[in-house]
Amino acid sequence: MSAKKVVKAFYEADLANDATMVSKHFHKDCELHWTSSQGFTLLNYKDIETFFEATRQSYNSVRFEFTHFIGSGDFVTTRHTLFGSTIENPEAETAIAHFSTIWEVKDEKLYRGFEISQQADETDEKSVKSYREIKL
Repeated sequence: MSAKKVVKAFYEADLANDATMVSKHFHKDCELHWTSSQGFTLLNYKDIETFFEATRQSYNSVRFEFTHFIGSGDFVTTRHTLFGSTIENPEAETAIAHFSTIWEVKDEKLYRGFEISQQADETDEKSVKSYREIKL
C-alpha cells in the first residue's frame, strides 16, 4: 500500500469510536513531534494510545477537511482542519484546530509525524476561507 493510502486510511478511520485504531495505523516505534499552542510535545506509541482514549471519551465524532494532501515516497504532507462533535452536544459540529503534518510511513503504518497545529477561529473570515480552499 502506498504511503498516501496509509495516511488517508488513518484520517478516514473512526478516531472517536474505534478502540483498535492506534494498533491498525501506528507503528509500534512511532513518534509524533507535535507543536501546538501548548508548546512542543513528543508522543510515542503509548502516548498516542492515551491521547485517542481521551478523544473517545470526549467526542462523538471527528472528521478532517484537507486543503493539501501531497505524497512523495514514504512521506505524506497534509494541511487540514479537524472538526468534531462532543458527546455532550453530538448535533453541533465545530472546527477544533488547523494542522500541517508531515508523516513518514514505515511497514505500512504511521512511523514519524511532524505536526504543527493552532486552534481554529471560525470568526476570522480569511482563515476560514484559507482552510476551505481545497487544493487536492
